Amino acid sequence: MRRKGFHWAWVVLAVCFVDLFINYSIRLGFGVVLPEMLRSLDLNRTQGGIIYNFYLAAYVCLTPFTGNLTDRLGARRVITLFGIALGVGTLLMGTVERFWAASIFFALVGAGASAMWTPVITVVQRWFDRKRRGMALGILSTGFGLGFATTGWLFPVLVSSFSWRFCWYVLGAGALIMVVVNGIFLRSKPEDLQMSPWGNEGDDLSGGPDREGSDKGGRYGEIFRSSRFWTIGVSYFFISCALYTITTFMVDYANVELGLGFKQASLLATVHGMSQVVGVLTIPILSDRIGRRLTLTGSNVLIALGIVGVVVSATTNVHSGVPVLFASIALIGVFYGITWPVYGACGGDYFRKEVMGTVIGAWTPFYGLGAILAHFISGRIRDITQSFQPAFYLAVLLALIAAFLMQRVKKPSELT
Repeated sequence: MRRKGFHWAWVVLAVCFVDLFINYSIRLGFGVVLPEMLRSLDLNRTQGGIIYNFYLAAYVCLTPFTGNLTDRLGARRVITLFGIALGVGTLLMGTVERFWAASIFFALVGAGASAMWTPVITVVQRWFDRKRRGMALGILSTGFGLGFATTGWLFPVLVSSFSWRFCWYVLGAGALIMVVVNGIFLRSKPEDLQMSPWGNEGDDLSGGPDREGSDKGGRYGEIFRSSRFWTIGVSYFFISCALYTITTFMVDYANVELGLGFKQASLLATVHGMSQVVGVLTIPILSDRIGRRLTLTGSNVLIALGIVGVVVSATTNVHSGVPVLFASIALIGVFYGITWPVYGACGGDYFRKEVMGTVIGAWTPFYGLGAILAHFISGRIRDITQSFQPAFYLAVLLALIAAFLMQRVKKPSELT
């Protein structure tokens, strides 16, 4: 089944990279264009947050089903179909005049986006051998960092030259173009082209340790009975909560509590984003050699260390505290970027390929609940104590719990 020369896995990776780039430009670009939307539509910030919550609700609710559909129907059909919703919803965001219209249309965007992570990383894992998945997912994951960076540069230009509505039109058109590209070039698995995964040296082509069974659909009963599913999922929840506690509030913390100017405090986001790119281009490749368990255990510990550095920066004088703060955010950014794809790669390492998409999709609510609780708990702590530091100490504890749980997961070679 193996072919010499050029491998279609690289076409799949390139197409999925662009899918991720556009999807995260839409998702993260919302925050960039939001101030202009609020002024134009005469909305308050609470309403702006509700609009985004509609997106998250649709995304979190549908992702487990898109993962299951990926196992049953194939990633090509799922990504192409949901890409239509993504593109149409994004175009409609450029037409809104009322709060509820924006909420409904952005929920449609969230529904489409539910197929732009789980099915995408599932199909990439199927096209690359287990020993090459970390490298492939690392390359793929630069898409969301670069997407965020691009919106930060492009949106102000579009707004000043046209309007905030034009930003949505550009992204919506890009998403619909990718519907066609996905339909033409994407293939759900190497067997569709009589090929083996790239990097395969004649091993069993199944994705994980459970090689028995021929059911091509995801079986939730099989997954939910697995203790490793719950252990990894709960670890995912804790690290999601820890990371969102920092990344959501770091600019506010630096500006209000540490007294940095808003421009300097905002530079933390740039440092965070660039560090993500560094991380995803290096550490997932290392995870191919040392394993996802050891990689995530070490990553979660270093995230905890980075959060400690953020807290320590407030206890030192301003001249030494600022470098500590920026270095700590850079450290967190490196491992923030690799957290999501490497947890996703566990789906391919610890479960058979027929249920890989279902597993990754079923882990998404752990991530979503962790992010939602991070915002609620941290904001509440800040309101009560007038400081983010107690919330950051809690985030350190959560990251260490996440590391402990990953350390408890058996190696794939130890599973029967």
